Amino acid sequence: MYFIDVQGTLISDEDKSPIAGAKAFIRYLNENKIPYMVITNNTKKASSDFYNYLRSIELEFDFDKYLDPLMLLESRLPKDAVAAYGAEEFLQTLQNMGYKLDYKDPKAVLVAIKEDFSSDEYAQMIDFLLSGAKLVGMHETSIYAKNKKRYPGVGAILKMLEFATSSSYDVVGKPSVAFYQEALERLQKQEPTASFDKITIISDDVKGDLGGAKELGMKTLFVTSGKYRTAQEIVPFLDEKLKPDLILDDMQAVLESVQGEK
Repeated sequence: MYFIDVQGTLISDEDKSPIAGAKAFIRYLNENKIPYMVITNNTKKASSDFYNYLRSIELEFDFDKYLDPLMLLESRLPKDAVAAYGAEEFLQTLQNMGYKLDYKDPKAVLVAIKEDFSSDEYAQMIDFLLSGAKLVGMHETSIYAKNKKRYPGVGAILKMLEFATSSSYDVVGKPSVAFYQEALERLQKQEPTASFDKITIISDDVKGDLGGAKELGMKTLFVTSGKYRTAQEIVPFLDEKLKPDLILDDMQAVLESVQGEK
């Protein structure tokens, strides 16, 4: 059984095309009736729109095998008085969902990703948090890779704001326990006996996805096709308990490894 990340794992961070082996691996799981969930930290596009994009590039899986943070947001954050920060697409998606954006007296500061946050935006976030607003991250990614550059991910930004204001924060998407629990419950509709200790999670974010998953008992498989160019950039510096169980180049290598186990 598998949890499978998307950006940097199934699709390229550069041009959003399928990474080598991605289509074949999904097809292999379908043909062999192996339970899985595609779990992404997508926040820019509406869930149905991003799912439809993945289908358009021939990643052939049903919507009931898909989960992103926007699908949980309404149960985690009230829609009134939210100061949201992220790409314009994200802000528009929030408003389409009925969220009321408020940059005067917000009850919550909601952080998603973009590559060009300004110092003034960070200053505004800090002021709101020091005035009592709640801090919420759409996810807790370590690095945001775009245009062949690597920017601080939402997780890094949340840590900075926590340090600056002593505000604790909640996370909607990966690697929150609530997100993984929701993914597990959906997986159990495919296989009722599914449990965290029977799941292998595949991701390019060894800190933002795999660390939290490992703490829940999942087997972790780190692919170096996304945020990190080599395992040596990050793995030697991880806590021993959070190091991945397996490291492979990409989904083609994952497919060959799984087929070799049969």
